[in-house]
Amino acid sequence: MSYVTGATIKELREKRRITQKELSDKIGVSDKTVSKWETSKGLPDIGIIEELARALGVSIAELLTGELRENGNQSANMRKMCFYVCPVCGNIITSVGHGAFSCCGIVLPEVEAEKHGEDHCICVETVDNEYCITMSHPMDKGHYISFIAYVTTDGLDLVKLYPEQGISVRFRKKGHGMVYGYCNRHGMFKVMV
Repeated sequence: MSYVTGATIKELREKRRITQKELSDKIGVSDKTVSKWETSKGLPDIGIIEELARALGVSIAELLTGELRENGNQSANMRKMCFYVCPVCGNIITSVGHGAFSCCGIVLPEVEAEKHGEDHCICVETVDNEYCITMSHPMDKGHYISFIAYVTTDGLDLVKLYPEQGISVRFRKKGHGMVYGYCNRHGMFKVMV
């Protein structure tokens, strides 16, 4: 298990542009104590870690590991939607931006979509102000399309599919976006609409 380091405390404090004195006042210790932490002559007590993290503007996990995460999607643009699929149970987790998720005891990697191709062609037709999505793909228990999703700047529509079911999905048109299809063997494919 890792523990907070003096270098991490100093880096975070300087990023927030606060002095050792200002930090010490926020968490109720002396500025000499903060100085000792930053020069690796001491460590903060575990009981103060939560307050220290709050004062430095990070999560406890970020403080302990020194791995800082920055929100690259502050406007919460739905077109930056990320998908995570459990290989054991098939759960689908979506997030607006990157995240860290686990399911069935497995840390899930973010699924990266490839452009659709010959073997995984996503056909999109407009019918009565709807997108009609079809794919010519096997749908047996060992090889199938798990879901189809339509993502626009302000929304996500997702339809879960199952083996031995046809691939024909309709989404109400909401503007330009991306249609994703997820194959349980080959991963995710996309096409712009």
